[in-house]
Amino acid sequence: MEPQIPAGIGESLERMRAAWDAGDPGAYAAEFTDDATYVIFIGTLTVGREAIRDDHVPLFERWQKGSKMSLKVVDVKQLGPDVAIVVTEGGIGKGSRIKLDKVQTYVFVREPDRWRCAAFQNTKRKRLFAAINESEKKRLARKA
Repeated sequence: MEPQIPAGIGESLERMRAAWDAGDPGAYAAEFTDDATYVIFIGTLTVGREAIRDDHVPLFERWQKGSKMSLKVVDVKQLGPDVAIVVTEGGIGKGSRIKLDKVQTYVFVREPDRWRCAAFQNTKRKRLFAAINESEKKRLARKA
């Protein structure tokens, strides 16, 4: 079953994706609050919309130039009328099929003009460790 995405949040995620695909750091950062926290998979913390924009300039001009973003919403928890946690599987790539090799957690808040992301965490998925963990859980369940 697909998670129910609150009106406005899906549009924000789509604007983020489109801004990434266009290599537009200003439009990408516009989807975050002024004081947003942004943690990438290597553990780097960026604080604030301006810093998020500034961090993405070299990313879009060099390391991820021409890359595209893909994401799939896997969970939504609305904590109140103006706060929601959204979990996605996502990936960045240059081919026609982008591997969803990371998991992202977004905390969205409703601002007067639209929903924006106040906190972002990106975690690289370690498939081998996940498979080992799943196997161990099954083994322990059989023993119980």
